[in-house]
Amino acid sequence: PISPLSGSERNRRFIMDRSVGFTEDRAQIISLWHSVFGDTEEDIAFFLDNCLHKRCLGSFFGGRLVSMLFLVDCEYCGRKGKYVYAVCTSQAYRNKGLCSELIHKAKSFGYDFLWLIPANDELFGYYAKFGFKKKLFSSEKYDHCVSFFESREITDYLYDGSDYEYPAGMIFSEYDLPCGGTGYKRK
Repeated sequence: PISPLSGSERNRRFIMDRSVGFTEDRAQIISLWHSVFGDTEEDIAFFLDNCLHKRCLGSFFGGRLVSMLFLVDCEYCGRKGKYVYAVCTSQAYRNKGLCSELIHKAKSFGYDFLWLIPANDELFGYYAKFGFKKKLFSSEKYDHCVSFFESREITDYLYDGSDYEYPAGMIFSEYDLPCGGTGYKRK
């Protein structure tokens, strides 16, 4: 008979069967995105087909994509950076540090800045643990504003995931970037 794996054996196997890297595996991206966010395949395909300046960073277990985030090219205060988008982990793999690992990996690439819009209040505290600071706002006009290299439809799509009427953004950067605008334009 096969004996169950001990906790340390399961953990060792989990670590050995894992990898992190960029992926373009459309079927796995759509499957994970749909299972976590509930978006339709058509909506996800719209993003994948029309967002031209993006990369998907994923965490894999046994070759299966179980956690991911997108890095979308953008600019702020004359600096090039990445917008962190669609951060998610499959339900069965949560609370194992996979998103944390992806965020640390994204930070290690040396971009001038990373920024994101937390979807809800709880996530502001989560991202603050990684050094992100609330510095971007949508409720008023600022001298500095994030800009994307994408169509208006994709830019609007990128802002749709927030629960807020006027989403606020958080920045991680080694530079002392000023407060500014998210680039969000209310419809």
